[in-house]
Amino acid sequence: MLAKRIIPCLDVADGRVKKGVNFVNLTDVGDPVAIAATNEHRETMAAMVEQVSAQVFMPLTIGGGITSVADMKRILRAGADKTAINSAAVANPEVIRAGAEKFGNQCIVVAIDAAWDAAAGQYRVYTHGGQQATDLDAVAWAKQAVALGAGELLVTSMDRDGTKAGFDTKLYQALGAAVNVPIIASGGAGNLQDFVDVFRTTPVDGALAASVFHFGELTIADVKATLRKQGVVVR
Repeated sequence: MLAKRIIPCLDVADGRVKKGVNFVNLTDVGDPVAIAATNEHRETMAAMVEQVSAQVFMPLTIGGGITSVADMKRILRAGADKTAINSAAVANPEVIRAGAEKFGNQCIVVAIDAAWDAAAGQYRVYTHGGQQATDLDAVAWAKQAVALGAGELLVTSMDRDGTKAGFDTKLYQALGAAVNVPIIASGGAGNLQDFVDVFRTTPVDGALAASVFHFGELTIADVKATLRKQGVVVR
């Protein structure tokens, strides 16, 4: 069994780390280089990645404003290990294949923002920072993205984002049954038990959190120690 990953996430807008709830009401929580990173402005993103990679000695996945193979190349050259694409992949799925052919599947992370649509009985995919609903079913889109060459999926439950109510295990169970690439769970981490639950009840390979780490409510060391005590193999 592959060791599980605990991933701190930084959401950046206008050069500052921001965090909200359900993708709205963003609050400024600091400087991305000091906290240690994504930025939607492509001209400054590479410079930010260079600064962050010089300070942070862990694998970096960078997303935001990446729409082409050229953008991927710029970010990877700046020090990123992987590039994440979301809205651009929905608009032009072939960018997934092009990136995978150029840099390898392991460099291509497709990020999916999903929210439960009770009327449709499915998880609906949203783009543009959760602002635009699509007609895509999240599980079906995940399967398509993997078929095109995505080597990893970063899936955020918009319903749980920033709520600290726990990960959406139903979502990750459905995705795990549909694809055979690593899945990163995002949205809802609020306490140590939430991390234990998502790894015990779903096949995800990593759990991502933002608020609990930004505000010092939990530390990565504490999360890993708790998981190990519960028998979860973690990096």
